[in-house]
Amino acid sequence: MYSIDKNLNAIQKINEKSFSELGFKEREHLQEWILKEPESLGEDFLIIQKEFDGFNGTYERLDLLAVDKQGNLVIIENKLDDSGKDVTWQALKYASYCSTLKKDQIRKIYQEFLDKEANGETAEENLIEFFEVGDFSEVVINSGQTQRIILIAANFRKEVTSTVLWLLNYKLRIQCFKVTPFENNGTLLLNIEQIIPMRESEEYVISMADKTQESINTQEKLKLKDSPAEFWKEFLKKMNEKSTLFHHVNPSERKYILGLTGISGILWGQSIVKSAASTEIYLGRKSKEKNKFIFDELIKSKEEIEKQFGESLNWERLDNKDACRIRGPMMENVNYTNKDDWSKMIGFMVDSILRMEKAFKEPLSRVKLKL
Repeated sequence: MYSIDKNLNAIQKINEKSFSELGFKEREHLQEWILKEPESLGEDFLIIQKEFDGFNGTYERLDLLAVDKQGNLVIIENKLDDSGKDVTWQALKYASYCSTLKKDQIRKIYQEFLDKEANGETAEENLIEFFEVGDFSEVVINSGQTQRIILIAANFRKEVTSTVLWLLNYKLRIQCFKVTPFENNGTLLLNIEQIIPMRESEEYVISMADKTQESINTQEKLKLKDSPAEFWKEFLKKMNEKSTLFHHVNPSERKYILGLTGISGILWGQSIVKSAASTEIYLGRKSKEKNKFIFDELIKSKEEIEKQFGESLNWERLDNKDACRIRGPMMENVNYTNKDDWSKMIGFMVDSILRMEKAFKEPLSRVKLKL
């Protein structure tokens, strides 16, 4: 910062100071300055409490609590020369605590503050005046997730600025104000500057945050639409009415689920892709040799199994892999993301696995005795 000497047509540097070298303290000075002049933060705030500690089960206290003209609660955290690395987390906690405050609680909190100030004012009248309404019933405060955060410090650590910039993408209203004391020929000055988001780009940052959130919401909707879990939930509901094969299974995001045959490492499989559904018996024991042995024993009963099943199966020994599988028929031209296909897919899959269980029951029993 510089002063202008009109006579000399020159500028002279004003010495920047730190709060500590000037003997200023956080609560006694900076907090009181903001309390008495909240408009120094660039808009009209009503301070409703300081050193607020009305959080159940905690001993924490926030520096200043305010409301803005839109009825949002504003958590104001002041630091002096150094923001510290945990101020963001601290403020987020306070915002979460305050998110549950109801209008009558806020009025009470404000009234307690006014009573301490001993100025004879009433919270209800001040709120009516601040929000420019005719009656307290028209005052709307802290509606929904509308809490704001303001951080004030002479210097902000990288951990803080990085976190704040990231949070802005999620539409959290959070601002950082850099406060710098100066001394000029015995006169003390204070510069208060909004640095995140920069005042000139705040509207742009907010619009970009809206766009980011819209993109996130769209991705979540697409993810939900493409989620196998909803399909498996319906499948398991129908399957469990017929058999206990999948009783231990919970719906998941995987495109396959595995049921128990009663033999370790040998599992019933149900799988879905975007254009087909199929069933199988999966030989997945830890030993490749045992998997090949089980497969070779079962294929000896191929004719018996397929006759009992009612149609041909696909026998895949998979010699280059540890596991083996025997696939049932595949239903094609269906899509698990299309609910209109669910009924026929589920009917097909339930029928296939039940027939497969019946067809393999005796052959598996014989194999089990040889393991």
